[in-house]
Amino acid sequence: MKKRTPFQPVFWVANSVEVLERFAYYGIYMGFGIYMEYLGYTKAQLGIVQSIFLLFSYVVPVISGTFADRFGFKKVLIISYLAYLPSILLLIFTRSFSGIALTMLSIGLAAGIFKPLISGTVRAVTDKTNKTLGFGIFYAMVNVGASFGPIVAGKLRAISWDYAFIAAAVSIGIMLLVTLLFYKEPEREMEGTTLKQKFRDMWIALSDIKFAAFLTQLGLFFWLPFWAFFNLLAVYIDRNLDTAALYQSVQGVFGAGFASIFSYTDEQGVHRILGETISHTGFIIMIFQVFVSRIFEKFQAIPSYLFGLAVAAAGIVVLGFAQIASANWVFLGIFLFAIGEMISSPRIQEYITWIAPKEKAGLYMGSNFLAVGLGGALSGVIYTSLYGYFRDQGHPEYVWFVLAGNLVLGIIVMYVFTKTLGEFKEQEE
Repeated sequence: MKKRTPFQPVFWVANSVEVLERFAYYGIYMGFGIYMEYLGYTKAQLGIVQSIFLLFSYVVPVISGTFADRFGFKKVLIISYLAYLPSILLLIFTRSFSGIALTMLSIGLAAGIFKPLISGTVRAVTDKTNKTLGFGIFYAMVNVGASFGPIVAGKLRAISWDYAFIAAAVSIGIMLLVTLLFYKEPEREMEGTTLKQKFRDMWIALSDIKFAAFLTQLGLFFWLPFWAFFNLLAVYIDRNLDTAALYQSVQGVFGAGFASIFSYTDEQGVHRILGETISHTGFIIMIFQVFVSRIFEKFQAIPSYLFGLAVAAAGIVVLGFAQIASANWVFLGIFLFAIGEMISSPRIQEYITWIAPKEKAGLYMGSNFLAVGLGGALSGVIYTSLYGYFRDQGHPEYVWFVLAGNLVLGIIVMYVFTKTLGEFKEQEE
């Protein structure tokens, strides 16, 4: 292997901004199911809000990615912050279902403007010698923010939900300052085409039946169960598992001081784990992502992706048994899902950016976001509603077994796809 090229300063600035944005985004998102239940809304209503939020979060990048290719990443980053900040603050003032839905739509719009810009920056400043490690670091930074956001928001919402929303708004304000002062536009060939021409290019890309089928598979068999995991786990832990027993387990292993970071004390004086503080993979990814990336950079992207799906499916099955057997199984389930995610998600995103010419990275990542948006848009209305149905029947764990089957089917479909139609050719530089 050639000597690895050092990362440019803008690579680290961009990753710092990513940490702050994920802090705000997941600080709101991970506990939102608990928030909606606190306000008295049904799981079907929650599913509608989740689907709207994720749809806008991941379809808007189709447009923002093209603007970034034409006008530059820095300008579009600043626009995203100016949309983000007031949208988050609106959560403090609205409690009606229509108001919440429209506010989350606005946050999704702002997040969608932001999403392709940092991965596009990473693509622009990496090459064949450091691309896998670079995207591994990027994915680890995503999970630094995604881990600490729910912890801080969880502790604050135990006092007041408004405090949690204010913390997210402050994070966006810091992002604006960092970008204005330190972000330098990465060198690359800038696009001068119009938005109409960009959509024409995207239509040409999507008119390739093979590529369109590939993206559809990702939407239905990776991103759909991926988002369902994050939609459901916080509520599942908070409402269906013995959170006092989970606190005792964490305290027994790490001590009361560490356990207190993830917990609160209820009205009876019982220490309980806050569902959103552990219902994600961020802590595991922060520790292991670079290590996993170093291992799997030696293997081809699609076989790595399929192996990751199998590990994630095993983790989801274990989550179901956390309700049947012992609540502590939830830790193993999250760990296995995290390993699968660390293998699959960065490799498939890297794969898509590297089948694109460097100057069209934003366009191809925009196409990828259509797949993410498809999965996100279906995840709430299908799986959150299904969870509500199973929960009403007294078997909330059944939703995890259905979700695992979704991933297994995805492995079969992708395997058949690549064996019959072949893989895509990656660019050399």
